[in-house]
Amino acid sequence: MHEDDDGYMRLDRCAFAFAVACALALGGCADLLPKQQTEVKSGWRSFEEARAAVERLAPGRSTVADLRAIGLDPDLTPNVQLLTFSDIALRFPVNLPAEQLDAGLRDCLRAGKACIGYSIAIRDVKRDRVGDFWQDALGFKRVVDVSGWTFNALVLVVGERVVYTLYGGQPHLREQEVTRQPLGPVQGFGESLPLGNLVK
Repeated sequence: MHEDDDGYMRLDRCAFAFAVACALALGGCADLLPKQQTEVKSGWRSFEEARAAVERLAPGRSTVADLRAIGLDPDLTPNVQLLTFSDIALRFPVNLPAEQLDAGLRDCLRAGKACIGYSIAIRDVKRDRVGDFWQDALGFKRVVDVSGWTFNALVLVVGERVVYTLYGGQPHLREQEVTRQPLGPVQGFGESLPLGNLVK
């Protein structure tokens, strides 16, 4: 009786394992593929929100208090970088006559050390592996959908007053990366062989 019970238990375990395998093969295998997200934290949840905040600044009128109000506060906002005049000068190696420069940039360069910069770079990017689960798992073909947005802004301040703003970035990032390996899991096998020892 004990041998029969053990046999039934082994059959039950095999049946359960087979059922799970079938469910994975026929069901949502793509959901098992890894997903990755890279996010540089900020108070803005989208490119449009970040752009609108920077566009509210009026060079010549807005102040450092206004910067804090839109979320550019180096003491509270993550990933805000303070730039010295040397940092700013390296970003703007200007060879144009002064009268051809933006008035705010000209004021900053003339102010020297009295000009400081606030720089922020935001990145919210997701990488989802899609496509056939088994081709991906075995290394034959990997398809990655890349989506998200990026935003960067620079604000120059002389004294307590904003004199110059600049922003850019990518409002809608949409890419697809496809990697194919005809030999699948053994694609890099030859490279890992110690050929030098084999020759000897």
